[in-house]
Amino acid sequence: MADKSTFLEVDQQEEILFVKINRPEKRNAISDELIMALEAVFSAIPAGVRCAVLHGEGPHFSAGLDLSELQERTVVEGLHHSRMWHRALDRIQFGTVPVVAVLTGACVGGGLEIAAACHIRVAEQTTFYALPEGQRGIFVGGGASVRLPKLIGMARMSDMMFTGRVIQAEEGVAMGFSQYLAAEGEGLTQGLELAKRIAQNAEMTNYALMHVLPRIADSAQSEGLLLESLMAAIAQSSPEAKQRLADFLEGRAKKIV
Repeated sequence: MADKSTFLEVDQQEEILFVKINRPEKRNAISDELIMALEAVFSAIPAGVRCAVLHGEGPHFSAGLDLSELQERTVVEGLHHSRMWHRALDRIQFGTVPVVAVLTGACVGGGLEIAAACHIRVAEQTTFYALPEGQRGIFVGGGASVRLPKLIGMARMSDMMFTGRVIQAEEGVAMGFSQYLAAEGEGLTQGLELAKRIAQNAEMTNYALMHVLPRIADSAQSEGLLLESLMAAIAQSSPEAKQRLADFLEGRAKKIV
């Protein structure tokens, strides 16, 4: 598969798509070109791909926005720039395949916003998280104010922006930044194992987890329960679900325990 950007490397290996941020000399800082390349990749997932793994070249996942690209913008231009990030990261969160992020080193600012848009996060022991926007006199603009409070809570996000607090990898697991903690150098291996496991799920189940569960969580209870019922009815009626249930009942499916 051809690269979408000089700062992004894309490689398909069977049913897994590897997407690598490749600006190690800039600690994988995010430029406009790079964020638009991410949008392009996740808007056109190749046939046969069932899960994607997003990671960074070198010791850092991403140190955030490339501040050398900051420019004077009018209010309207600033709104359009932020909405461009929102559109791009929505393609990750609400795309066609689940995305596993493998985090290393700096996962800061815009890098953390990208990680928060992914569905599973594996953090190596070297990972640290920060939102330095508060100390730079600006505010997050890539979706952090929506996604991060759902992961770690509003008070914790506020603390990070008020004080500049840096969260290390082990504490980050307990706080909700990542679901998994890996030893240094082992994150990509663990991320690939998870991606392969996710790829074996029924497509309708993965779709429901990506697109419907977030809406249920954002809904009032009565609407959420109705959405759940509708999704359950759709999922269980699919031919794949019927075959999997038959395999389980007839002893052909792998048991959980």
